[in-house]
Amino acid sequence: MTARAQLEGFGQRLKTYLLSADDGTLMRHAFQALLATTVVFIIIDWNELSAANRDLPGFDPMQPEAAPVLPPALTDGEPQNAPSDVTADPQTLKQPIRFELQPGGILAAQGSIDPGAAGRFAEEIAARGEYVKTVLLDSPGGAVGDALAISKLIREKKLGTKVASGALCASSCPIIMAGGVTREADKGAVVGVHQIFNGSTEKLSAERAMSDAQKMTADVSRHLEQMGVKSGVWLHALETPPDRLYYLTPQEMKQFALTTDGAAPVAEAK
Repeated sequence: MTARAQLEGFGQRLKTYLLSADDGTLMRHAFQALLATTVVFIIIDWNELSAANRDLPGFDPMQPEAAPVLPPALTDGEPQNAPSDVTADPQTLKQPIRFELQPGGILAAQGSIDPGAAGRFAEEIAARGEYVKTVLLDSPGGAVGDALAISKLIREKKLGTKVASGALCASSCPIIMAGGVTREADKGAVVGVHQIFNGSTEKLSAERAMSDAQKMTADVSRHLEQMGVKSGVWLHALETPPDRLYYLTPQEMKQFALTTDGAAPVAEAK
């Protein structure tokens, strides 16, 4: 059995144990053990992705645009497509995220979460925030730090988040979604998660990559907990390589509190 297979087996057994245990102190303490496994997975998956694609013209695994907008699902057998069609043009989704105020207090956010997106979002809210009630998401993800900052501002301003039918919210986009005091995903919305990975052009050492991955994993885990999202969302993300997506079903989104019941707001952030 390979080292990767052994690690996968350990991670799966630990995930099953954690999901069967009571939420609370046990989850938070045991989660630290999963972090170590996750960091190793990130390094292994990055190396495998590099080796499998290094001969492709222009491929750079450190660049977010190297990955498809809609990666195949993580399965035990053949890769599977997303559960629904995404209606936006892939090239539009690959462009830096744009914010457009629409009728009814909706701020549409479409495109990739590029470094600097949080600053532009803050400027948009400062200029038009009194009109905004809901942030409508359509994004393949991107910079995790910017996604966290946007999510925190959404909660601070007590805004809702929504993914419409035919829209995509993947990778780091669900972090933004978690900030909403109300969170909706229409039938036909595509919501998926996977491991965080380094999207910088800077070539990092293994030690630096592990350190950054550990810190970012802790930051995201803490934020989701504060937003009232249950650990199952992040556990599915941790076990899914960066070139795959775990597509969440409507039942799972409700079970993990990524979506809320109707217009009832979630509890205030801690």
